[in-house]
Amino acid sequence: MLKRIPSYIGLFFIYALSLLPLRVLYLFASLLYLVLYYITGYRRAVVSTNLKKSFPEKSSEEIKLIEKRYYKYLSALIFEIIKMSTISKAQLKRRFIWKNIEQMNAYADQGIGVLACSAHYGNWEWGTLSIGLSFKGNTYPIYKPLSSKAFDQWFNHIRTRFGNQLIAMRQTYRSLAETKNIPSLYLFGNDQAPPKEESHQWITFLNQHTSVQQGMEKIAIKTNRPVFYLKLSVLRKGYYQVECIPICLNPAASSQQEITALHTSLLEEIIRERPEYWLWSHKRWKHQPG
Repeated sequence: MLKRIPSYIGLFFIYALSLLPLRVLYLFASLLYLVLYYITGYRRAVVSTNLKKSFPEKSSEEIKLIEKRYYKYLSALIFEIIKMSTISKAQLKRRFIWKNIEQMNAYADQGIGVLACSAHYGNWEWGTLSIGLSFKGNTYPIYKPLSSKAFDQWFNHIRTRFGNQLIAMRQTYRSLAETKNIPSLYLFGNDQAPPKEESHQWITFLNQHTSVQQGMEKIAIKTNRPVFYLKLSVLRKGYYQVECIPICLNPAASSQQEITALHTSLLEEIIRERPEYWLWSHKRWKHQPG
């Protein structure tokens, strides 16, 4: 219990911050950018390497510009996530717009469950929170529990404020069986690297050999749930739009790796268009074939 005291103090401080208006939090974000980029150099080597390998055609000046824009956005994103503790439904609905979600809701009206995938692009946390307000059926974001029990409980709380039910990654199949006849949406984040021992499928993604997670595709083929990609766009600071794009409406008839190829290709297209909004500080390519 004593070991958790610093975590609880930190969470109390985060909650107090979340009570401030976003315009004030963005001022703090400007200061955090200076700390992350210029003072501590948080993961700058990782970010720089990832960008150079992903965009070999870009000059060093272009890479540096993307790098700075990324850290500015990352700093703002951190405070937007803090705001999740107290953001209201009305404010979230104003700031997070859903486009074409009617097609997913049409399946819910018929009692059919669907799958959706997205990436750590833009404010994916607000997207996770917001989908509970926009989809007609039950919503089940798949997540990996954190090692800190206190922060894991906090993230669970803020992600489920508006109706979501979090499902730990290894409980996905059990939950699917339990909701077989319930209109439901399972949400996957498919851009993180799988563990080394699970890196069996490789593609070329952003000019690099990249291991990909196969779980969602296997589930889609087995259950024949329609698959959508949630394309997130940053409209301006603190305002977002998600377009629900159908990528495979009959997975049982798809070929092996087809669904994976579709959603990774779409993500690469999105990243190339506005690269500063992807999570470049993640060690996405730490595993390589062989």
